[in-house]
Amino acid sequence: MTVVDCNLGLGGHASHILKAIGSEGMLYAFDLDERNIAVAESRLRKIGDNFRIFHDSFASLTDRLRREGVSQVNAVLFDLGLSSPHIDDPCRGFSFLHDGPLDMRFDASSGLMAADLLRTTPEKELADIFYKYGEERASRKLAKAIVEDRSRIEFNSTLQFARYVERVLGRGRPGKHRATKIFQALRIAVNEELSALELGLDQAVECLAPHGHVVVLSYHSLEDRIVKRHFKFRSTDLRDPTDPFGSRVLVSKTLSLLTKKPIIPSDEEINKNKRARSARLRAAEKL
Repeated sequence: MTVVDCNLGLGGHASHILKAIGSEGMLYAFDLDERNIAVAESRLRKIGDNFRIFHDSFASLTDRLRREGVSQVNAVLFDLGLSSPHIDDPCRGFSFLHDGPLDMRFDASSGLMAADLLRTTPEKELADIFYKYGEERASRKLAKAIVEDRSRIEFNSTLQFARYVERVLGRGRPGKHRATKIFQALRIAVNEELSALELGLDQAVECLAPHGHVVVLSYHSLEDRIVKRHFKFRSTDLRDPTDPFGSRVLVSKTLSLLTKKPIIPSDEEINKNKRARSARLRAAEKL
């Protein structure tokens, strides 16, 4: 059995997969974070050596597998959540629970940081990021303020920027900081997460062997919406709109849904892991 873990993280899922497939199977894993890879690789070595890790985005899934001589796999897993070090390490800049640099890159060795986007992005584009990726209704107000203030304010610190957002937009509702959506939007923009997900899902379905499974764990509505739409499109015959009887199929469906609705965590699971509360699992089988 050949399995792909598109979000290796610290190797939690990968460890279980490696045990399940046995020595005859093969695991391919992707991650953009070199520090995560180092931890996960050490963990996996204790189980077996039948795995290959790519320091790359799963948007390169097909190309990477092709270079390994792999054309079909039996299962693909996407766990789209942040790994614990991203949240817990202030130096990564993903969270404003503790102060740190406004970074947010999964691959800390390349690309623009969140601070760079705030410093250089035009006002309209910045507003679009906040609205599209953070679903922030006051996106234009915040973008306008940032562009007006950035000549005299350097947005380099997570806590500083979170306080700035609160000052411009006001306090959020109880239990949710006003900057939460804005930090989500910047993170998605910095790492081009949604475009990578679109590409990764397409490639995952294409490389699945018949009866192979694709499973996706998402953690916010933007991701889940993409997965839901993609699975629905792939699991529906494309019929000829000019056929009055609607029976002529132009493109046959390639997936069968295993989850009609997303599976959500139980209260017990949430009590064990608070970060799982927003998880949504969808799965489909290749026809």
